[in-house]
Formats: sequence, C-alpha cells, structure tokens
Amino acid sequence: MRRLLILLAASLLAACGHRSASTDNYDRTLYAPRYASGFEIVGADGAASTMLKVRNPWQGAEGIETRLFIARNGELAPAGFEGQVLDGDARRVVCMSSTHVAMLDLAGAAETIVGVSGLDYLSNAHVAANRSRIDDVGYEGNVDYERIVARQPDLVLLYGVNGASGMEAKLRELEIPFVYIGEYLEEEPLGKAEWLVAVAETVGRRPAAEEIFAAIPERYDALKRRVAAETSDTPSVMLNTPYGDSWFMPSAGSYLIRLICDAGGRYLYSQNDTGRSLPIDLEEAALLVSGADLWLHAQAASLDELRSRYPKFADAPCVREGRVWNCDRRTNAAGGNDFWESSVVHPDLVLRDLVKILHPELVDEPFVYYRRIE
Repeated sequence: MRRLLILLAASLLAACGHRSASTDNYDRTLYAPRYASGFEIVGADGAASTMLKVRNPWQGAEGIETRLFIARNGELAPAGFEGQVLDGDARRVVCMSSTHVAMLDLAGAAETIVGVSGLDYLSNAHVAANRSRIDDVGYEGNVDYERIVARQPDLVLLYGVNGASGMEAKLRELEIPFVYIGEYLEEEPLGKAEWLVAVAETVGRRPAAEEIFAAIPERYDALKRRVAAETSDTPSVMLNTPYGDSWFMPSAGSYLIRLICDAGGRYLYSQNDTGRSLPIDLEEAALLVSGADLWLHAQAASLDELRSRYPKFADAPCVREGRVWNCDRRTNAAGGNDFWESSVVHPDLVLRDLVKILHPELVDEPFVYYRRIE
C-alpha cells in the first residue's frame, strides 16, 4: 500500500508539472541579438523552458518589457511570473502581420500558421496552397475572434503601433497566449531580419533559424564591402510620391535610407535627422526630383501614368530618361506586395536589387523586388 501511495504521488506530480526556477534565475542569455535591439532570449540553469523578452514593443514605448514564458518538459512558469505563458512549442499560430508569415516560413515552420490578417494580400506560397486550413481573422479594430477561437491557436503574434494592441484584453479573456513582434521598429536592416530568431523560438526552431540568419549578414556585408571598394560615384536618390498635398520624406537614419547608403547611393533629404518621416510641400519635392539621378518608390504602373498623375514632375531628367523605379515587382492579383511581406527577412536581396539599380555593373542576378517603371 505504501509503495502504491508513493507511485500515485509521483504520478500526480508528473501530471501537474513542476515549478520552474524563480524568475530571477532566468539570467542565462541564450540569444543576444547582434543587430536587433528589441528582444532577448534567456533561460535558467537546469531548466528546459525559456523566456522571450521584448523591449519597448510599440512606437513611443519607454521602459516597457513584455515576456513570453515557453514552458517545456512539464515545467511551470516561476512563481510570481508576470507575462504570457506558452505551453510547449507553438504548433498552431495566428499571424497579425504579413512579416510574421515570412519569418515562420523562413524558419521552416510555415505549417504552424492557422490564421492570418489579410489572407488575399499575402504572397506566401505555403499560405496560398493551404487556404482551406488557414483563416483570415480580420484586422485590428475588426478582428473575428470566433474565427481565432475556432482555429485553436497556441499563440497569436501581435504588433503595436502607437500603443498596446487592442487585441490584448480579448485574448487574455479567451486565455490565448500572445507575444509582440517588434521588427518594424528596427531601423537596421539586419536588425529587422534578426527577429526571425525570436519568432523561431516560439515554435521550437531557434537553432535552425540562427543558422539561417547567420548567413544573411555575411551576404549583406560582402556586397556592401564590394560596393565601397569598387565604386566612387554616389547617385542621388529621391523617394516616394505625394500623399494629398504633402510628400513624406524618411529620416536619414531610417531602414530604407540605410539600405540606399549601403548600396552606394546618396539620399537627397539627408537633413531630416528627426527619426521620423517629415512632410514637405510639392514645390520643394519638385526641386528634389529635378536634381535626382534616380527616383525610387514612385507609385505608378507606367511613366505615362506618372506624368499624368504628377505633371509637375514630368520634365525632371530622371523621368525623361526613365530612371524611375518601384518595389512592386512581386504584386499579387489582390494588390498585395511581397516587398512588405518577405523582404524583411531578405535584406541582402533588397540590397542586391538596389545595387543593381545604382551600380548595375556589379550585379548580374535578376531583380527580386524592384522593377523599372516604363
């Protein structure tokens, strides 16, 4: 009888799990990003579980840290843990951003995707081939929580813009774990891509993702060094098209401008060092376009359409000579642009496209994301 009671007690303990080390013991760095600033993955000695820490996960956040505890091998979250708890590696994931889809796909975990936001606009081949088992759960502000519940997700990947996601309260009520993925806040191109490792941790694919990511900076930096060594000119670059009566120009330290500089280009509005895009009037924009060697991210299907929509810029040399480009080469039937989906994890390919535009003698490979507007 005594032996039976001992066995019964052991079985109950195994069934209920055991308390992991205290939160303070999760001080062993498992992954410290080299380029990204918004996340860290930590563990504790003797524990199989890990913790994904996300810092300042939305614009304007100061000193905010969210945590996702990934409980493994029957371990429970530490006593007093404040954050989300994922029971084991996620096998069913809802992605609220197209970039989350790209990260899971590159990590070899596309099969975990059971829900997305904006299904028709996605370019991912796995999603397109499995539409019958992947639900469109809507957009923040108009989310279909019944569809989310029906998909029985282990985890929802969120993002915040100017504050916490409006989905938080409902997901807490439904007891569905979530985590913020803040790659869009990173201005370093390789920093955005490195969030691949954070996403992969949630599905138990971190080692593979680390190996995949490690090759990206190698290719990126090799091309960047070649541009610096083999070119002397820096073509001037104008960006974007009007929005209403204003023309928004990115900050000189922003993601795209860093790519342009690494590709051997010169941004024409480098005086913007505010860390955010600034509007300029159309007269100033016309002067900048007229002095640009190249015009990138011009929103038009053809040069004729560009001239018709923006006649003020029709006589600019870059327009007359057809040196106008956009990043919409991979656009699907619904208008979804893969540049805003997969390029986040392929900054080396974006850089290669830009080098091919700015210094075509250095690149033989075909364009991936960009096309010349003709």
